[in-house]
Amino acid sequence: MIKKVMGMFFVLLFVLTALPVFAGGAQEESSGDSANIVIYNSMNGDPKPRAADEELVGMFEAANPGTTVVHSIVAHEDFKQAIRAYLSASTPPDVLTWFAGNRARFFIDKGLIMDISDVWEEQGWNDSYPKGFRAMSSVDGKQYFLPTSWYWWGVYYRPSVFEKYNIEVPETWDDLMVVCETLKSNGVTPFTIGTKYRWTAAAWFDYFNMRINGPEFHINLMLGKESYTDPRVKDVFVKWAEMIDKGYFIENPAAYAWAEAIPFMANESAAMYLMGDFIRDSFPEELLSDLDFFRFPIIDPSVPVGEDAPTDGYFIPAKSKNPEGAKALLAFFGSKESQEYTARTLDRLNTNSDVDISIFKESQQKGIKMINEADFVAQFYDRDTTPEMADAGMNGFMEFWENHSSSDIDKILENLERVRQEAFAE
Repeated sequence: MIKKVMGMFFVLLFVLTALPVFAGGAQEESSGDSANIVIYNSMNGDPKPRAADEELVGMFEAANPGTTVVHSIVAHEDFKQAIRAYLSASTPPDVLTWFAGNRARFFIDKGLIMDISDVWEEQGWNDSYPKGFRAMSSVDGKQYFLPTSWYWWGVYYRPSVFEKYNIEVPETWDDLMVVCETLKSNGVTPFTIGTKYRWTAAAWFDYFNMRINGPEFHINLMLGKESYTDPRVKDVFVKWAEMIDKGYFIENPAAYAWAEAIPFMANESAAMYLMGDFIRDSFPEELLSDLDFFRFPIIDPSVPVGEDAPTDGYFIPAKSKNPEGAKALLAFFGSKESQEYTARTLDRLNTNSDVDISIFKESQQKGIKMINEADFVAQFYDRDTTPEMADAGMNGFMEFWENHSSSDIDKILENLERVRQEAFAE
């Protein structure tokens, strides 16, 4: 049985996984030897995170006269494709944004990320960062990653729409099915989703698997310790297929990126969205006061409750040409000042415990409470397993969306099992 989470979600220390991401563009400028130039490539491409990223760079430069940050912001999905090229370049950027967990560990194990234990020591982060965040940043007692923010996942909805149809927030799976039928009978599609980029579908797998089989089984599957042909995994897909067959999702979700599926909620043709709290960054400003979330409903009350709460941050490539400048920028990003700005501006939850959580809004406090009440906190499907397995898994989810008969599911799971055996052969 998994121990109850007592503090903040710092149980993330169990398994953290980060795949590679990269932002292209500024490497050539880093070829000079000037100690006054720091090359920083970021994946914060959505409008609000972009503005905050630019503001933080300006704050750092103002506090460090004579230092120039060459700042490149690349769209999130493009960055994820580009990061390997960045890290293999002879002159990589000095600082990169990335994900905690296996996705970061993947690069650490290849010697592509710099040891920044000295920064952790100098900045006192071993004291001001809770143990869960320290654990996700460390390998063999050395720190390689700087986690700076985390967010929860939930089922987002508009309270005014629920009120319009006399719907109460569901707590159990049966409750949710009643909500879905009520919405559908009134001409409203229960869920919007954009699967043009596959990770949105992965969220449904995470939650079905954790709610049906429990977070311990889920994490062991992510670690390659359980088989994809286990009947318990098929149970997940069968439950998921029922929702698709009942028409509980918008049509042709693969035509939309995640943010492009938000208008279905905005115009009330769809009512809910399983998404991370960053949905607020792209939700219409005039409707933000009419946006709330609830915990993914309980399917089996005997199963411990697992939640996804991914963590983002920064690292320095091992071949950085200006490691001292890069460490100074990381020291700023990990500071109370920087994280408090991000918490206020983007509603992100900070990792530095020196930040007073009383500054958080009601929605943030609600997210913290939900995570604190969980029995286990995971990162996310493509962060909790290896890059090879994540890629195959998300391809399988997309294939399943189009072909989800019992025999189709068997074929998909047999293929995933072959990949699992190869990926975890060692």
